[in-house]
Amino acid sequence: MVKLATARESRVYGSRRSRERWEYTNAGVYVFSTIVFLCGFVAQLSREAKSGLVVLLIGLGLIVVVNIHDLVAHLAAINYRFRLMELDSQLLFVEVAVPALQALGALLFFMALLLLVLQVDRGFGYDKIEAHVLNLLIAGTSLWVVGSIHNSCQIYERADASLQILQHAVQIPFLMASFLFLAGAIVNFLEQLGHTHHGLNLLSYRWVWTGIIGSLLLIIGGLANVVKVVKMLQMEGEIKLEIFRGGAQDQLLQQQDDDFF
Repeated sequence: MVKLATARESRVYGSRRSRERWEYTNAGVYVFSTIVFLCGFVAQLSREAKSGLVVLLIGLGLIVVVNIHDLVAHLAAINYRFRLMELDSQLLFVEVAVPALQALGALLFFMALLLLVLQVDRGFGYDKIEAHVLNLLIAGTSLWVVGSIHNSCQIYERADASLQILQHAVQIPFLMASFLFLAGAIVNFLEQLGHTHHGLNLLSYRWVWTGIIGSLLLIIGGLANVVKVVKMLQMEGEIKLEIFRGGAQDQLLQQQDDDFF
């Protein structure tokens, strides 16, 4: 997941104090959402499995909000001039595509669990709802995998070794977690073939355990991201992503200079 600290221009957050507050809040909310996510999966092993689904919905909702906030912040860095994305591959495929894919994937995941909760409560439309639940789980986690792969392409122009290590400490757990969630969704889909399961029985124990392990990896990546954000804010000067000559940020700065003079 791309975080606010990786946006190229901190000016979009206003004053330094305001920027730091938003970046800390963004990173903190994501860690909290992953902890909620883990609690939801653990609850699936108890007698309160239905309440666990509700907890998972809360965690997914927070993940959607964080990623949409990241997406808006990164677009604000280029003053919402979408045509500039044609000039900068990293802006398009990392800063914009990653939060968009992660938010959409979490939304599909959310819809799958919401349909399952409705089925448990009301018990209608078994066949159609179950097919949608299984397909949405695979679709949502697939988008997480694609987004995590894009996120691994993020490059810093100037950064010391410790910051590069922290960046990998964020990217690798997210990528591994995404693959685990996808694998769990596919295995769960295959286990349901030829069987007639309804309600909470539609989710297998293998899906729950891969979700628990994946959530732990998300927590690790989220904590590493908090450390990275703190380190970046404490560094002197502006830490920027690689700016391609003639790219979106370069073009925007040139236009602003021309308008000024």
